Amino acid sequence: MRANATERLLQHYVDKLRSLPWRAPPGSPPPPPYLVWLSEVMLQQTTVAAVTPRFERFVQRWPTVEALAAAVDEEVLSEWAGLGYYARARNLIACAREVAARGGFPTTEAALRKLPGVGDYTAAAIASIAFGEPAVVVDSNVERVTARLRGLEQPTKKEIRETVAAMTPSDCAGDFAQAMMDLGATVCRPRNPLCGRCPLNQDCAAFASGSPELFPAAKARRERPVRRGIAHWIERDGAIRLVRRPSKGLLGGMAALPGGEWTSDARPAGVALARIRHVFTHFALELDIAASDHAPAEGWWQPLECIDEAGLPTLYRRAIDEVLQTRKKLAA
Repeated sequence: MRANATERLLQHYVDKLRSLPWRAPPGSPPPPPYLVWLSEVMLQQTTVAAVTPRFERFVQRWPTVEALAAAVDEEVLSEWAGLGYYARARNLIACAREVAARGGFPTTEAALRKLPGVGDYTAAAIASIAFGEPAVVVDSNVERVTARLRGLEQPTKKEIRETVAAMTPSDCAGDFAQAMMDLGATVCRPRNPLCGRCPLNQDCAAFASGSPELFPAAKARRERPVRRGIAHWIERDGAIRLVRRPSKGLLGGMAALPGGEWTSDARPAGVALARIRHVFTHFALELDIAASDHAPAEGWWQPLECIDEAGLPTLYRRAIDEVLQTRKKLAA
């Protein structure tokens, strides 16, 4: 790609910059590494629209990495509820404590990569955006933009990385990374790309082909296995019994309805108060919510009128809402 194409991309970023609470405008001092790190962790597998209000609330509650490091685990997990991929929250706590113990974030990509929960992409993003290091930042948006520029149907990671490395200017790697991410998110979209608005269309092999959506080729979807489980609805005096899931494993440390393991076995006989299907990354869960009178010793009674304050992950909030909606329909 010609050097002036990079210049056009950076100018497009200046002109069309999305105002986000974790960003600093081009040409201004970089944002604090805490904000960059927190936003990148939150944005993994989660949209900007969903993250923005949660990010602002999170920072208002814990404005520094030191404040987050001193927080109670359950409070952080509760604040994270609804964002999904809860291993991120546990890694967030561990990383904050390690950073606070060492007196701040490391400034190089290699050192950042050694922090809990910080992979190649996140380390490169923090290094380039917060510290100006000429790191190569590749997320799904950057990968798609790059594949289309070169007309690659099935690009390898090596091809993408080498292309992005050659394009990245050493003096403003952070701005370039964010410009590429924004271009992929708003213009070079997976479907219906807005090629007429793209500053790189004259350099783009996919655009020249007349069928830019064909690049890169869609990956075959794997069928998810199905697991089944039962969650117990135990209600007394307008409150339901909640427990905290084990700290390790799926939804680790999160508030939940009591229940057993999720297995691939057939569902037990009986009438459920409600039934929901919830899709995780590697499997789909069919969960029955069944009435019970046996409250586990560990746990707490959560008033239904204050259920919003329980910090429930989406799975259990959906389960509770389904029971309440069914109850409301029956009473009508």
